[in-house]
Amino acid sequence: MKKTNHFVAVVSLLFLFIPSFALGAFPLTFTDSAGKTICLERQPRRVVSLVPGVTEILLTIGAGDAVVGITYHSILPPQAADKVITGGFFYPDTEKIAGINPDLIFYTDLQREVVSQFRGRCVLVNLSPRSIGDSFRHINLLGRIFGCQARAGEVVAEQKRLLDLIRRKTALIPREKRVRVMRLMGRGQVMTPGDDSFQKEYVEAAGGIAPDLGEKGAVVPVSLEEWQEFNPQVLYGCGGDRAILRLLHRPGWKNVDAVKNNRIYFFPCELTCRAAAHTGYFVAWLSSRLYRDEFSNPENFVLPEQVVGRKELSAGLPCVKKAEVVSADIKDFRNKAVVVHLSRPMKVVSTLEGMRENISVIGNNYFPPPAWGLGHRQGLDALRRDTMRVLGLDPASTSLLFTGANMDNLAVTTRRFKEMQVVALVTAGVSSNAVRMSADTGKFYELAGAGSQSGHSGSKPGTINILILTNLKLTERAMTRAIITATEAKSAALQDLDIRSSYTPLENQATGTGTDNIIVVQGGGPRVDSSGGHSRLGTLIARAVYQGVQEAVHMQNGFTGNRNVFQRLRERKIDLWQACMEAAGDRDEGTVLFQEVESLLLDPFYAGYLEALMAAGDAFQRGLVCDIASMSTWSHAVYKRIASGKGSGFRSLNIPFLSGLPPLVASGLSAIMAGAMYRMEHKGYTVPVSAITSPVKQGEQQ
Repeated sequence: MKKTNHFVAVVSLLFLFIPSFALGAFPLTFTDSAGKTICLERQPRRVVSLVPGVTEILLTIGAGDAVVGITYHSILPPQAADKVITGGFFYPDTEKIAGINPDLIFYTDLQREVVSQFRGRCVLVNLSPRSIGDSFRHINLLGRIFGCQARAGEVVAEQKRLLDLIRRKTALIPREKRVRVMRLMGRGQVMTPGDDSFQKEYVEAAGGIAPDLGEKGAVVPVSLEEWQEFNPQVLYGCGGDRAILRLLHRPGWKNVDAVKNNRIYFFPCELTCRAAAHTGYFVAWLSSRLYRDEFSNPENFVLPEQVVGRKELSAGLPCVKKAEVVSADIKDFRNKAVVVHLSRPMKVVSTLEGMRENISVIGNNYFPPPAWGLGHRQGLDALRRDTMRVLGLDPASTSLLFTGANMDNLAVTTRRFKEMQVVALVTAGVSSNAVRMSADTGKFYELAGAGSQSGHSGSKPGTINILILTNLKLTERAMTRAIITATEAKSAALQDLDIRSSYTPLENQATGTGTDNIIVVQGGGPRVDSSGGHSRLGTLIARAVYQGVQEAVHMQNGFTGNRNVFQRLRERKIDLWQACMEAAGDRDEGTVLFQEVESLLLDPFYAGYLEALMAAGDAFQRGLVCDIASMSTWSHAVYKRIASGKGSGFRSLNIPFLSGLPPLVASGLSAIMAGAMYRMEHKGYTVPVSAITSPVKQGEQQ
């Protein structure tokens, strides 16, 4: 009897700690964006998310374990890297989805084939926010469905905090000084979001004046008359909207204030095109671009400059008294700094500040995108002074770096050998200003009096910053030599990830970002005079930095070595859609061709073929491969495989898009696209002769 009572007591106690969703949240009934009433009997376990915004929310709130399939348009958060790719957002592959056997699919109105194929086979949920409020409701709903209510609430609260901050800041700007803002969209014509779109709400939340065109919808056309009447003072879009710039040079279109004053900005697509987990973050960034002068004025600050949080880090080194990540509001925006307090004053060498003595604190401060313009305007010295003042640090005894890479993505790596220990603290991002030294050209000319170097150093989201500490006492020679060792390891990490130069992505891998910095601490302990590649210390430094850079790049940009071929093409600025439109010469048939090509590249065989040609193309570019004639044999075989052995020969595509690519990449895409066109012909579509030259016989060079 006592045992029974004990068992009942234990079970009762356990029930107190079981999450509420497991006790009574199911069945859970709600209405989705399509107006359907959804009743979930149990928590979904195998989810396919075809909507990048929904995917972002799920992974951000901690529901990633339930997500098994996504589109290749989802890169961040970094947990997306290990999910099955089911195709693109516009044309997901239903066979690929079926192979995953999902119990729930998140979809949009555009994905009608998915609805028809899976209706009755699994739960279909449409979550398409039309407002910022909708996005918050969806985050909370997904938190309830997947038992992540607390984290979902934190995400919503942080975005609301940022929106409230911008509301308070823009309230200080008189109505007559508000700027007219239009979101650019479209390719062949100028378009913008409709009056009921969340993207119009973004403009208004940022303090801008959005156009009222009297039309609803995600995208609506803009006439020349509407364009001139509104006369936008600021235009913005996502990276994919840059193609529309050519349309703005036409008569009439080029005569608006935004074009004349070159106030045209581009932001990451995952921010501009979604109402998901970073709504307030984007609104704050947009608003700071609209009102840089007003936001720079101390009279317009609305928050006290102060530390608002601390999180302890474990360094495990005798030379470190304390390490922490410190959050602080500076010029109204939330900065985060890794701050390492040393056990005693010592020498450090910094690539930003040179050799310094009697340093008690080293650090790396992240200031977010809304603050970038503020930092540029004040210069490095003032930025350094103001940051240290708020953090409570003494500039005379502190060595600090600055970065645009989020400190939430800090990598801390440790390497040991016998008594030796090295710790590297790394932040890194490579999506915007990665460069290949010796191949790319820097535009900043120091002798021209063009302004402070601070405008280029440490402020862009691509900066790689590295702090290196050891349990040894390094001589000055070992400290400076460690910079070379760490730099070589950083470049190796980028090349092994195939990070592309932002300036010449088709031809070159990146070696850094052009704004990278390193601090090496002298340390204490046994004296060491060598940190080169042949030394044990150099080996430890290199391995810690290599791992740290790869981890930080993954967390910041979502890049992994085995990322999908679609992402690799996008990083090279290769637009499959444009290529298919050129090859087909017709939008409808180009769309079918694009679907065929996309479907082929979901097959690891064809993806691997194209990835191999991209790698071989880099070697050819370097002169490491001198004769590529044999590659045409491979392309012929791939074409024949796509055509099930029935094709008369590999037909090389004659379109301008391919002529601008490296030869091996052009050959690979040509084989895949020609094979896709063969399939189209045998499905009854007409393929234009103008896109094709004479067949290439096996063994001929492309």
